[in-house]
Amino acid sequence: MKIALCCPASLPATQFGGILFLCVDLAREFSKNDNQVTIFTTDMDFANNPKTFNKNLPKEEKFDNFLIKRTHVWFSFVLYFLNFGMYNQMLKEEMDIIHTVGIRSFQSFIAALIAKKKKIPLVIADQGGLTTHPNLKTSGIITRILYMLQKPMIKFIINQSSKIIVANEYEKRIFLEFADKSKINIIKNGINLDQFKIEKNSLRKKFKINYPFTLFLGRFNEVKGIDLLLLAINYIKEKIFENNFRIIIMGVDFGYQEEMMKTIKKYEIENFIKVIKNPTRKEVIEAYDECEFLVLPSRWELSPLTPLEGFVFKKPVISTNAHGIPHTIKHEENCILVESENYEQLGDAIIELFKDKNKIQNLGESGFEQIQTECNSEIMSKEVFKLYEKILNEFNSTQDK
Repeated sequence: MKIALCCPASLPATQFGGILFLCVDLAREFSKNDNQVTIFTTDMDFANNPKTFNKNLPKEEKFDNFLIKRTHVWFSFVLYFLNFGMYNQMLKEEMDIIHTVGIRSFQSFIAALIAKKKKIPLVIADQGGLTTHPNLKTSGIITRILYMLQKPMIKFIINQSSKIIVANEYEKRIFLEFADKSKINIIKNGINLDQFKIEKNSLRKKFKINYPFTLFLGRFNEVKGIDLLLLAINYIKEKIFENNFRIIIMGVDFGYQEEMMKTIKKYEIENFIKVIKNPTRKEVIEAYDECEFLVLPSRWELSPLTPLEGFVFKKPVISTNAHGIPHTIKHEENCILVESENYEQLGDAIIELFKDKNKIQNLGESGFEQIQTECNSEIMSKEVFKLYEKILNEFNSTQDK
């Protein structure tokens, strides 16, 4: 099968987040079975900052047994990247099916145009683009106008699609406002277990970390709840000092880094926090392995991959009950969920879990079981490929009539 995957970013921009890894993991799994797989994407490169587009990256590059084909981004706004060359690039290629990830993206719009032009099926997976970020109402007028202008584009993409893949029931409910339920298929996100092999304690050696720590990993912005985490740390700082542990904040700036550093200084919590900016993928994996547990105080998540990646190392997570989070991880089974916006509950949960090593172990073991039996890339890719086959059979039958 000739499979085209479309994504706003791909390797080497690993800091972009979950949809990148979902695309790459699908490509790896599909290509193991002699399928011809190509990821069509931008030339995003995190070498210097989160919005660097690097013309010097190869236009075509082979990874394992799949290809990544890049076109240059000439204009970007927020997370909307315009790489017009992708249309002609895809038009020249032979493909049986297109699968695009991240519906509120220019790349998904191109994918829908190509699917219509070539008269081939389109599968879409959202990963958060369709839903509205909680801070949109307070965003600038330009951002709000951009979201409004995207509505016809999103409607076109959904109407052009043969099937829609969602990760959980929460996401399905969102899509029922836009599409018939017969179009929507729940397939859980999966983690590639083979990508998590590391050298023990290498992060500790590199950054001279000689204390136990809990880990925040994510973009530096308010949606990820970093301001709530800082409030929680300020609330429990005396208990942190008494128990001799620290919080490591690891990620990439998406507009909040300067404010974050000012707040850390304002609360006088510099001694309890270590900030690691622009980490490599290797450093991220090492942090998962070496932390006690993760903290994800997000105001909004659809189906977060960070907790699942932590589960690979049997590390539980403290998170909020916002949006799709409780549909991805399970309170008191492999995580602790607190009320969104409640920094006191968040702080108390951090202290509670740090003091209870048995609970860390039990929650972590349960999380690892979820990865083994439900949420790994092998299971995910098999379910997605079965869907492709079903779509192509139905599509070809229709074309023959």
